[in-house]
Amino acid sequence: MSQSNLKEIAKLFLKLGIIGFGGPAAHISMMKEEVVTKRKWMSEQHFLDLIGATNLIPGPNSTEMAIHIGKERAGWKGLITAGVCFILPAVLITSIFAWFYKQFGQLPQFDSFVYGIKPAIIAIILAAIFPLAKKSIKSIELGVIGLIVLSLSLLGFNEIYIMFGAGLLALVLNVISNKNSSTANSVFPFTLLQLANPTLNPSVNLNLFLAFLKIGAILYGSGYVLFAFLDAELVAKGLLSRNQLIDAIAVGQFTPGPVFSSVTFIGYQINGFTGAIVSTIGIFLPSFVFVALLNPIVKKMRNSKTISTFLDAVNVASIAIIITVCFQMGKDTITNWRTVVIAFLSICTVFGFRKVNSSLVVLGGSLIGYLLKLI
Repeated sequence: MSQSNLKEIAKLFLKLGIIGFGGPAAHISMMKEEVVTKRKWMSEQHFLDLIGATNLIPGPNSTEMAIHIGKERAGWKGLITAGVCFILPAVLITSIFAWFYKQFGQLPQFDSFVYGIKPAIIAIILAAIFPLAKKSIKSIELGVIGLIVLSLSLLGFNEIYIMFGAGLLALVLNVISNKNSSTANSVFPFTLLQLANPTLNPSVNLNLFLAFLKIGAILYGSGYVLFAFLDAELVAKGLLSRNQLIDAIAVGQFTPGPVFSSVTFIGYQINGFTGAIVSTIGIFLPSFVFVALLNPIVKKMRNSKTISTFLDAVNVASIAIIITVCFQMGKDTITNWRTVVIAFLSICTVFGFRKVNSSLVVLGGSLIGYLLKLI
């Protein structure tokens, strides 16, 4: 029975990994259709409980949902099988793009297609964070925290410290307002903060692994926050150019599966196939560990007012940091009338036609960019 379950899980999540365009919300919707409606592996209520769990721990939500479902269906083997099968197609496809980009990225024809993708990516990110911003600002305090984070981020402060500083500030304000201070309440954020700067070995692959392990272990909020972290960890330190980061985002957008597969592309650019492998393992490993450890205590976490307060502030900070990254990307990419046209059309599309798949916007931007370059 267990072996049969594993085969079912492998087939399902390989399929979802191949056809899963549109980001985490689309992935989770597909999983619900397959797991709850078609296969009836679990009730709708339990599926919703698992969605709640993914919002309480760091990492990519749709990947963690896959891991949760695998664990529920076939135990520890199911946990690993579901996660690996969902991630694998995106990683393989992204690796092909990474090799092609490394070999031919400077050719005029390829450059012309990439040229139009960059402004479109900014529009897609803005469209993704707009509803998140409306949901995340639940109080005046959170609005103020968001403005503080936005200001510090624009001034160049480290994004990781800003995010967790926002969480700690929210906890302090909560303690003051409730007049019920508890030293233990701050242990969780401080523990994560200590993970923010591990001492890196001179080895390039070890550096990549630890850098992405760190990001995977503390990344809350939308998957697009990943790009802000990558900007801070790689672009600011000179390991990657901002143009390469934007190209990596583009690959993550027009390939199926988790957007975190952009890390595979980045790892390959920095240190070839071994860099791609260690980067991919580093970014996804924490998700497997967190799901395995926290699955049994999901209900207790969801009912914790302290953790909820912390995460509310982190989500607001995440939105502010993404806005900063969009601003920086705009300065780097929207530099002439062609890119202005592409950005404008992309923004009109993503905000005017919400159901349009983001991969189509990317492909449209690419095609328009190619045509405009011919003028």
